[in-house]
This record gives sequence, structure tokens and C-alpha cells, in this order.
Amino acid sequence: MKKTIMFAAAVAILTACCTEKQTYTIPLPEDVVMYQVNPRVFAAENSFNAVAEHLDSIKMLGTNVVWFMPIYEVGQENSVNSPYCIKDYKALNPEFGTMEDFTGLVNLCHEKGMSVIVDWVANHTSWDNAWVAEHNDWYTKDEEGNIVSPANTGWLDVADLNFDNPEMRLAMIDAMKWWVENAGVDGFRCDAADFVPFDFWKQALDSLRAIPDRKLLMLAEGKRKDHFDAGFEMNYAWDFMEGMRNVFIRDSSATILYDIDKEEYASLPAGKVKLRFTTNHDEAAKMSPVKEFGNERGSMSAFVITTWLHGGALIYGSQEVGYPEAINFFHHVPVDWSANSALFGEYVKLMSLYNEYPAARKGVMTAWNNADAMVFSKEVESERILVLANVRDKEVTVDVPEAWQGHECTDLMSGSAVALDESLTLEPYGYRLLKY
Repeated sequence: MKKTIMFAAAVAILTACCTEKQTYTIPLPEDVVMYQVNPRVFAAENSFNAVAEHLDSIKMLGTNVVWFMPIYEVGQENSVNSPYCIKDYKALNPEFGTMEDFTGLVNLCHEKGMSVIVDWVANHTSWDNAWVAEHNDWYTKDEEGNIVSPANTGWLDVADLNFDNPEMRLAMIDAMKWWVENAGVDGFRCDAADFVPFDFWKQALDSLRAIPDRKLLMLAEGKRKDHFDAGFEMNYAWDFMEGMRNVFIRDSSATILYDIDKEEYASLPAGKVKLRFTTNHDEAAKMSPVKEFGNERGSMSAFVITTWLHGGALIYGSQEVGYPEAINFFHHVPVDWSANSALFGEYVKLMSLYNEYPAARKGVMTAWNNADAMVFSKEVESERILVLANVRDKEVTVDVPEAWQGHECTDLMSGSAVALDESLTLEPYGYRLLKY
């Protein structure tokens, strides 16, 4: 407790600037381009400062929301050094830097027109979190009265919280509000959100949105439909990710992705969005997208489909330079940010177009079935874009939609004119973005 009080006092001088009325704009969910920061790929220590030096490159990717993985002090008891093992919800991990470093980084993001959300781990804490000793009844227990880890997870480094306890809920919400009011963050990516009761999320989000003069963006890591009733703007498109694996890895027909897209959005309230991705920290810990989707070209075809079909874009820090190996986020993994300038430039171009043309993010989608390629148009008012993406590591010839035949279009990636015939051949894992 003493440490927490001292920590809060140390940042009191910064609080005023963080609680001033918001003067930058948090994007609408449908316009979000999110960049996930794993501090441990930026530096072995003082990584907040290393991220600050990299912000211009992050901004070049069209980013308007920066998501930081957990920045809190990591527990030591039964520890595997996971950032999702929280010892103190109001203390920073000293591995990453100081509160002054982090607040300065948040302010710098805001100056560059990017909002900041931070990971929130509501489901569990470390075993040496002060709550374990001081509030034993805040945790889930077995029949013998022993605190337990989250059931059926294998997460033995953490203790499961009991959401039937109203005092624990209030302490959790107080800690969330602390980061909004003292560090200036603009919302949260809520870890393991499907494990946490609906009524807690509703209580927490209602309390957070009652903070004066603050607009927040809330992302749930989960796919429960009641997340949106609780007040989240976005949750995860896990089904779409699995569909992408079926298509690219198991050779399923590309048409299944249209069915999954329709199902994921079937009952979403207006303005809510599924976050779609080809990788994130969990997926990259298993395999690089460059390997998972066949090769670098496969990873880009997958990224175009995932991003342009229905919006909700995410880039995990490292994929933009084609990092070829898995990234274990429990320790420092150095990434060479200059390793693949051509691929970085391709991401920059793609996301520049994505932000430039509203049709890419939120246009009405029309699909044409092809087992080996995604062929769909996006339309907003008079703006029409045709997306063709080969999901196979071989040449594929696709029928050009009749409405597009005979038209001269612009290839958005190259800027060159393209006269469309009845068919078009795509290179292995190739894609085309055409506009007329």
C-alpha cells in the first residue's frame, strides 16, 4: 500500500495535463487502425522511450489507435514472467520505464493524432498481488477453501478473481479509472473478456464513461455478443481468424469467409466492429504470419482480405517488417525494424489507401464466389473498389464481375490504368485493388 501511495504522489504533478478535456479525436470504431505494441520487442529495458522513438513509423502505417500490452508490475510467485500476471494494478513494470516516461509517451501519441488504449487483465492477478493477503475473499476458491487458478486454462501463474464479491469489483473499477485520470489513456483492450461476467463489464464501462470530458474506446478480447450490450465498441473476430487458417492452410474454399463474415456481423448493433487480424501477440507466439500463411506473399494476401472485407484493422508490431520467427512475449525478443523496408512500404501504402477511401473501411460489400480467390467490391456512394486476392500459392484466373468488364480502372497500389476483360490472372498469393 505504501508503494502505491508513493507512486501516485510521484505522478501528481502530471495529473492535471492528463485530466484536461480531450482535444484530439478518438476514431469511430469503423475507422480504427490499431497497432499493438509489445514493449518487449522494442528494447530490453526502458522500452517506453524506444517506442517513443518509433512513433513516426507507427503513424506511417495509418495508425490512429495504439494498444499497449500490459504495462503493470509483474508478479514473481509461480511466475513465468508473463505481462498478464499483474502484481499491482496501479504500478508500472520498471522493465519498461517510469510513469513519467509512459505519460510522456501517451502525450506524444496524442500529439501525433493517435489514441492510446492499454491492456486490462480483469480475470486474475498474480499470486503475490497484495489482494491475495489482504482480501482473500476476492478470489475463487475450491471446496477446501484454497484460491485456485482460472479453471481449464493451465494458467498456473495467476489466481482467479471472484466477481461475486462487490468490493473487488469496485477496487477493479477504481484502478481502471486511475489510468484514465492519471495517465490519460483513452480506453482498454480487456483481456479474456469472455471469462468475466457481463454484469461486471456493464458496471465497469458505465463507471468509466461517467468520467467527465472523456471519450473512451473499449475492445473486448472475446466473441460474446453481450459485450456490445455491456458497452464495448469492438470485440475479436476469432471465427474469421480460424476461417482464414482453413482457407490458407487446409485448402478450404475461400467462399467460407463470406459466410463467417455474415455470421459475425449478423446481430451486431450499428456502429460496432469485429477486430480482425492475421496475427497478434498470442498468434505470433506460435508462428509468424509469414510462415503461417505460406510465405510473405501469403501473409499479405491474408492481410488484405482480413482488413478490407469488413474493416476492424490490426497490425501487431513486428509483422510490418516480416519478422520470420515466433515471438515469445514473456521475454525480450529483438526485432530489426529496418529488416524489410519493401514490406514496410507495402503496409504503409495499403493502409494509406485504406484510410483514404471510405469504401475500403465501411463500404457495402458485394461478393462473387471463387474457391481459390476472394473477389468482392466495396461501395460508398459513387466510390467503388474491387478487391481480388489469391488464397493459393499458384496462379489463379478469376472471372471479372460483369459490371466491371470493359471498364478502365486504376490499380490503387501502382497507380497504373487497367483495362478489365472477362477474366484476370492473379500471381501466387497475389492481390489487386482496383477503383473506377
